[in-house]
Parts: sequence; C-alpha cells; structure tokens
Amino acid sequence: MNVDLEKPVNRFSNIIVLLFVLLCLPLYAQNDSVEVTATEAVPEIEYTLNRKTYEIASIEVEGADSYEDFVLIGFSGLAVGDKIEVPGDQITKAIKRFWKQGLFSSVKIRAKKIEGNKIWLVISLVQRPRVSEVRYEGLKKSEKEDVEVKVGIRTSSQMTPNLEDHAKTVIKKYLAEKGFHNAEVSVLQQNDPDHPGYVRVLIAVDKKFKTKVGKIYITGNEALSDLQINKAMKKTNDNNIINLFRTKKFVADEFEKDKQAVIDKYNEHGYRDAYIVSDSIAPNPEDPTRVDVFLTVSEGKKYYVRSIKWVGNTVYPYEYLNATLGIKPGEVYNLKTLNDRLTGDDDAVSKLYTDRGYLFFNVEPVEVNVENDSIDFEMRMYEGKPATINEIKIVGNTRVYEHVVRRELYTKPGQLYSQSDIMRSLRELAQMGHFDQEKLVPDIQPNPEEGTVDITYMLETKSSDQIEFSLGWGATGLVGSLGLKFTNFAIQNLFNKKSYRIVPQGEGQTFSINARTNGIYYTSASISFLEPWLGGKRPNSLSASIYFANQTGYSSRYQKAYQNLYNTYSNYYYYSGNSNYYQQLAESEADKDKYLRTFGVSIGYGKRLRWPDDYFTFYGELSYQMYMMKDWPYLLISDGTSHNLSLNLQLSRSSIDNPIYTRRGSQFTLGLKITPPWSLINGKDYSQMSNAEKYHMIEYHKWKFTGKVFTPLTKDSKLVLMSRVEFGYLGHYNQYAKSPFESFYMGGDGMSSYTSYATEYVAMRGYQSGSLTPYDLTTGRNMGYLYNKFTMELRYPISLEQSATIWALAFVEAGNCFSDIKDYNPFNLKRSAGVGVRIFLPMFGLLGVDWGYGFDEINGSKQYSGSQFHFVLGQEL
Repeated sequence: MNVDLEKPVNRFSNIIVLLFVLLCLPLYAQNDSVEVTATEAVPEIEYTLNRKTYEIASIEVEGADSYEDFVLIGFSGLAVGDKIEVPGDQITKAIKRFWKQGLFSSVKIRAKKIEGNKIWLVISLVQRPRVSEVRYEGLKKSEKEDVEVKVGIRTSSQMTPNLEDHAKTVIKKYLAEKGFHNAEVSVLQQNDPDHPGYVRVLIAVDKKFKTKVGKIYITGNEALSDLQINKAMKKTNDNNIINLFRTKKFVADEFEKDKQAVIDKYNEHGYRDAYIVSDSIAPNPEDPTRVDVFLTVSEGKKYYVRSIKWVGNTVYPYEYLNATLGIKPGEVYNLKTLNDRLTGDDDAVSKLYTDRGYLFFNVEPVEVNVENDSIDFEMRMYEGKPATINEIKIVGNTRVYEHVVRRELYTKPGQLYSQSDIMRSLRELAQMGHFDQEKLVPDIQPNPEEGTVDITYMLETKSSDQIEFSLGWGATGLVGSLGLKFTNFAIQNLFNKKSYRIVPQGEGQTFSINARTNGIYYTSASISFLEPWLGGKRPNSLSASIYFANQTGYSSRYQKAYQNLYNTYSNYYYYSGNSNYYQQLAESEADKDKYLRTFGVSIGYGKRLRWPDDYFTFYGELSYQMYMMKDWPYLLISDGTSHNLSLNLQLSRSSIDNPIYTRRGSQFTLGLKITPPWSLINGKDYSQMSNAEKYHMIEYHKWKFTGKVFTPLTKDSKLVLMSRVEFGYLGHYNQYAKSPFESFYMGGDGMSSYTSYATEYVAMRGYQSGSLTPYDLTTGRNMGYLYNKFTMELRYPISLEQSATIWALAFVEAGNCFSDIKDYNPFNLKRSAGVGVRIFLPMFGLLGVDWGYGFDEINGSKQYSGSQFHFVLGQEL
C-alpha cells in the first residue's frame, strides 16, 4: 500500500482520512501493485499533532528516466539511514526542492512500506517535456540572432514555465529598447508526434508599432533654452532639425538617462541645484504611434567658484596644481569641467601623479562653504607612496619571441609606475602589427601593502604576413603581380629548421619579395629586408633592397599606326579612333630591341631620437639606380645609360595610436633627396651638351613634406577626421640639366600599370591618371616639378574585427601640379569630393575602392575629370 506523506495537519481532516483508510483496507489488500498482503500490517500514517519518527530503509525513484536515480535522491536531501518525522518538514522541503527547479509537472513522495520504525519511500515524478524544435515568428533574422541566446530555449532542453516567462520578458525588453513598447509575445507548445516526450515550440511575436517621440514640452527653464535642453538629451529626441541624424524612438530607460543628462548640462552652466520637478509621458493626439514628453525643471541659482584650497599635497606646490587645474576664482561652477581637470583629461591633475609612480593617488573635491552664489572648494588629496613595478607578464603571444615584445615596452621591472609609459607601450605593441590592436588591454594589479604593482599585457596574436596577387589592365594588356611579405622574419634562424614557417620566423624582421609581369612588355622583381632593432638593444633600423625592371617598346610599324589613333591638342591626347583594334595590335607588336631597363639598390639606417621627444625618427638612405635605354622614344634619352646616385634624408614624427584604423595622433615627414651637383663639379657647359651627355649622371634636389592629423569627433573615437597636406618640389642645380627622372605624375589612384622607378605617382581622386601633370616646355614632355595637395577625410568603422578591418569614408580634396616654381599658385587648385570604402585583410593588406567627382576642367575640357572610380591596393590615397 502507498501512502502520500504530504497531508494537511487539520485535526478534522486527519480523522476523515484515517476512517477512509480503514474502510478501504480490503480493496487495497487486493491491489497487485501494492507489496502489502491482507495479513500484513497496513502502512498507517497518523496525521495528528503527534508525529512519529522513522528511519529511511529505502528510497526509489520513478517517472524520471532522463536522470540518474542517485542524482535525484541526492538532490532531495533524503538518504537511507536518515531519521525523519512523518508527517514532518523533511518531506515537505524535499518536495519544494523539486518544485523549485521547475523540471517536473508533478512531484510526490509516498510511503511504499512501513515496518516498525522503518519506512520505504518512493519519489514519484512526472517530467516536463523537452524541446525538439524552436521557431520564431515576427522577428527579423538579426533580431532573432540577438534574442535567441538570451532566451535560453534550445533543442533538447526541458520546457518549463520559468523558461517560458523568461523568454517573454527578454523579448519584450529587447523590443522595448528598440521602441516597440506594445509588443506581444506568445510561447506555444505542440506535442511532437515523431518524438514522444518532446514538444515543438513556437515563439510568436507581434511587435505592433514603434513608439516614437512626438513633441517635447519643457517648462520652468530660463537659463537654458528649449534647444539646449533638447540637444542635451541624447536618445529622447523629437523632430527638431538638430536631431536630424539622431534616433526618434522612445525608450524608457534611455529617457531616465536623458533626464540626468539635462541636470548635468545645468551643472555645466553653474546651476548645481537644478533638478527635474516632474516628468510625464502622454500619447500624441495626432499620431497614436508617438508619445509627447513633458518636463518641468527647477533651475535654482547660478554659482561661481570663489576659492580653491589644496590639502595633502607634498609633491607639487599649490601654484602648480592650480595652473594644471586651470579653474580660476570667479569662474562659473562647472562640475563636469572640474572632474575632467582632476581625473578625466589626458593632462589632468591625476596624470601628474600617476606618471610619477603615485598609483594610489586620490583627490576628492569638497564644497566646504556655500555662501549666496559662491562656493569654496577644498581639494583633499591622498598621494600615497610611489608604486614600483614588480613584475611584467606577457600573455597571449604565440607569434614572436618574447624578447621582441619586451623590447617595445616602456615599462620595466623596478621602475616607478607611469600611466604614460603604459599607454606608450600599448602604442608600440600596436605598431608592431602582430597583435589585434582592438584587444590590447593591460591588467594592472596594485599591491598597496607592498607599494608595488604587477602589469600583465593581454595580447591576442594575429597573422600579419601578406600575400599580394593582383591583375590589372594596362596599355599593353593584362598585368599580373605576385608578392609575399613576411613581417616576422628571422635572418638569424636561417639554419634553424625548427623556426621555419615557409621562412624562418620569430625576430619581427620584414622580408618582402615581389614580381610583376604581363609576359611580353613588362617584367620586374624586387627584394627588400628590414631589421627594426639593429643589434637588439636600441630601436635603430637597417633596411636594404634590390630591384630590376625591364620594359619593352613597340615596333616601328605599331608606332606609325598608333599616330592615327590620337591627335595632339593643348599638350594632351584625346581619343579619336578604334581603341580595341590598336589594343589587340599592341599585344603582338613588341620589339625586344627597344627597351628601358632599371636596376637599383639601396641601404638605409634609421634612428629613434630623444629630442624634441622620442616620437621623432631620423632616417638616411643611400641609393643607386641605373637606367639603360635603347631606342626608347618616351624619355629625353632614347639611347644610353643614366646613373642616379642619391642620398635620402627624412625627419619624421609619428604619434598615431593605430597603424590600420587610426583614431588620434599625427604624422609629419620632411624629406630631402639629393644627388651630387655633377654640373658644378665637372665645370662643363651643359647648354652645348646632348641629352645623353647631360643625363649620364643625373642631378637634382627633391624636397617633400607630408603632414597628417587624426581627430576623433565622437566620445567612442569611432568617427574620425583625417586632415592631410602634401608638398613636393623637384629642383635643379643647372637650368640646362633639369632631371627627367624623379618628376611627379599627378592624378588618379596613384598606381601605375607598371612600376616605374623614374617617376613618382601622386594620387588625386576625381581625375584620370596623370591628367594633372603639366607640359614642360624645357623637356618637351608632360612632367611635374612641383605639386601640393590638401585632403580632409571623414572615416567611420564598419568592422574592427581581427579577421577584417573595414571602414567607410567621405573626402574632399584639392591639389595641382606645376612644371616650374615660377608657375606655382597656391590658389590654383583642382577640386574633388567623393566616398569610398577600405578593407584591411591580414593576408592581403589594404584594399579599397573610391568614387570621386572632379569639379574642375582640364584645359577647358571635362573629359579627364567628372565621375571617376579609383582602386586601392596596398597604399593610401
């Protein structure tokens, strides 16, 4: 006989139950499922105030096949050998434990048998069904992906009432954050005929309409206008013109934040006592999908700073602290500015201390006296003792040798703690290119008792090696390029087979190899090497490169036919024939006896300077190029050899925070490339010399300046304004020896179908390639000897993931190119504007496409401006 042990204690009910059990004794004795015979004692439970104690002899579980019996028995809190009271709290608590989990629709604990002071128990459970399928209706794909993780209803999990309620709450909250305050959510279950004990779950969502802000009514404001208050609220916005690009949806949680933002705005203007008297939301009478917002404010009086006193300062005198704070007596009380100048800004008071090791520094501004509209402040400081760096750990580096990482750090064990040193270390780690810049986070663990601090640099390794494979279309057909760039090369490990991953790796050196050809007219190859830490102790770089290029000319027959295709007008070439015919002809008219061959080598040395600051670097490079020409009609020299021996000097300063998607900082480079003044040395009369003699030894002096400034425009530093200015000038020592090499070729995307070592390509979006290059009367060629360019570019990231960094951009540009410094006019600029996108893939580098529109005519024609598309491969426009 089985007896349910959870009964009420009511005396009358107990008597009725006892009588019912006694009367039904014969029936129970004949039931086959009961282990008690007619001659055996019936398990009799006295549900009276007098409880009896039993020892548990056995515990069985039924109805829960998905769980092990010992797990459920252990969860019940009951065990064989325990002594329990019947009726008693132990049984009730055990049942409550099961109910609390919500995994069972029925829970009973029965007495199967009672003998003397021993009792045999059965835990009878009915499981809730499991989920075989989950479907969503009424949600977009992106919305479904957002909520399904939070909802928690997954296949094979048990479906419980708590889970159902949780799903409804999560989805309604999610939709409310998007402005759908009236959404309805239903969770429907249907038995799965193919899987007994399972149900199919349908989560049906009716979003109704999105609730938007209609009008905002503000009363009680005099010091701040409605427009100022409206602007202070970031998420609760009406249709005012200032909110053109802001969200108009109404979200209750955001409204609460915006009310505090209004108070903060009042505090910035000196109204420290301002508060929201009342606020309410009412349906808009004209549009049921909108609500009107009503705010009543109390502004109070305007306060001023009367005095500032420093307490507890021993490191810096109060005069210096006052100068750093920058708030003078008599200024309007501004709580935001006060907090920013104390701890928030990059040059705040706290920065003075944290950069000198005072990690435990704290300052609290206290209003010690408020009289009428004046406030006396007391800056209570706790300087503490300087903290010394105890240990520095590197976690997550699996790419380069650890000493390669540590040499970039500005923090060293035994040094005083410095916040600036940590930020600089993060910048240098980002510049290495081996780690995900978006996930560079230092873990700082101070130990106040010991006066030390442990710093752990958390790194996430990424591959920065690149492979370049590109195809382009040039004047002579298809051009293919293949390049490999290894940024973790280790020349020291050439004979260490264990370090090889295609090439020996580990030391952070850069090794590049590139080849380009179209099979007939053009072939080039180059190899370069860079050691960023020569000797391993100082950041002095050593670079070397060698390259060779061969260009083949057209046959005389093709050149004659080519003249029928183009006409010369205003020193530019205009289309006037069937280009497809001549394109096909060009592909079969190569003349190997006509060529321009270029051979070059260079070696450079760079050094990081300490003055004016250590963001400055100096780089010097000695290079040599040899140009070998035979029957080459495209330069001033058709036959002969020209030599270019030059010294390139560069002074640079770079403080950018990230080499890929830069948010802040600047880059400035001043460069001078010079050759010996051969015409002054040899004393010859160059006006009487042939071109081959003039340019046997090339001479020039080339000046370049480039400046870029990155300014974040939003608090999250995602929207960035990049401003750039460029200037280049190619000068000469002798007017009769103006160099035909190293001139500027301006316009287009700055890339050539071929790699030319004789010309520098300058990008100018919105114009065709080379279309801004002027005609030089001296040389009789299109050559630029001076250019300037100004750019403003607005950037916003689409993805900052390690696998791909993507950002969109909009730009305005102005620039021009001149053949002589006498012709230079800084206001004679060609203008353009456009949009584009960039994607940086670790394997392929920087890729992108721009659309630009050139506003100005070239020699009275819009043929070379107007709408233009430009492609980016590896370089920045």
